[in-house]
Amino acid sequence: MTRLFNFSAGPAGMPEPVLETARDEMLDWQGAGMSVMEMSHRGKDFISIAEKAEADVRELLNIPNNYKVLFLQGGATGQFSMVPMNLLRGKTSACYVNTGAWSKKAISEAKIHCDVKVSATSEADKFMSIPQVNTWDIDENSAYLHYTSNETIGGVEFQSIPDVGGLTLVADMSSNILSREIDVSKFGVIYAGGQKNMGPSGIALTIVREDLMGEVVKGTPSIFDYQKNADAGSMLNTPPTYSWYLMGLVFDWLKGQGGVASIEQRNIRQATKLYSAIDGSDFYSNPVEVSSRSRMNIPFTLANSELDGLFLAEAKKVGLVTLKGHRSVGGMRASIYNAMPEEGVDNLVSFMADFEKNNA
Repeated sequence: MTRLFNFSAGPAGMPEPVLETARDEMLDWQGAGMSVMEMSHRGKDFISIAEKAEADVRELLNIPNNYKVLFLQGGATGQFSMVPMNLLRGKTSACYVNTGAWSKKAISEAKIHCDVKVSATSEADKFMSIPQVNTWDIDENSAYLHYTSNETIGGVEFQSIPDVGGLTLVADMSSNILSREIDVSKFGVIYAGGQKNMGPSGIALTIVREDLMGEVVKGTPSIFDYQKNADAGSMLNTPPTYSWYLMGLVFDWLKGQGGVASIEQRNIRQATKLYSAIDGSDFYSNPVEVSSRSRMNIPFTLANSELDGLFLAEAKKVGLVTLKGHRSVGGMRASIYNAMPEEGVDNLVSFMADFEKNNA
């Protein structure tokens, strides 16, 4: 069987060695006589899987001891509500930065729970850039400031952690977590859905500073309480055990690649190749401001949009799939998360050159 190069934005491709390990352990996990998906989440075998996953991600991200690491259900969308429920702590407002579709969804959910102050937005330029931090209107009396570090649909990414003074900083890192080095200590909360850089869908990683837990908005269900989830080891209810296991395998694979610092250098190299192919051509274009370009999600358009269908069909013939852009943007989008082999990017760049030669 020949595997295709999957450029999907999520659920995204996973490292082939991870899938091979999962295949080999499907019926019998390390002599346990059963599959991971059949195990009790309270049993010693699964507890060992969960503990290793947490230890590995703590090592990969250098997470300080005063942060809890939670493995939760509901994806990033669940965190859109959990963040204000847990972090308002008696305050009535929060600041949000609007850089695209996922920022807007987070803002919409937060408005259910509090007054939202949009500190900055790039909507006027169709979300093709990141607003300069020195222009942000930050209310220091708000409970926290939230931003989306990488917008999957629009292809914009923060290149550094914004300085928001003493305000608690919250980040949705769903589409770029573990792709670049970060200083976790600068954040109050980091959260990310698993289905892009960490594994399959159905699980979210949430990193919470301990002093921000234990004071939820009145009426918050127990399942949305960070403190209660932490006290229960992320097992307040039956967790998504198989997704947790696969996420742990991805963490272990990433350690074998040299960790986050090493994978970041590969990500830079791969993104540079693809952007160079786009910028060096009159046939392809990328609308995002250069300083705001994402390493993970690279949208591009063809000079003649009538060729879009042919481009996708011809790309599929040579094993390059899920390149169609999001319906709200159009064109193409190549998502090149950690699991994308460099060969996949090289093949895409080569195909783009051939397609231009034959169709320009």
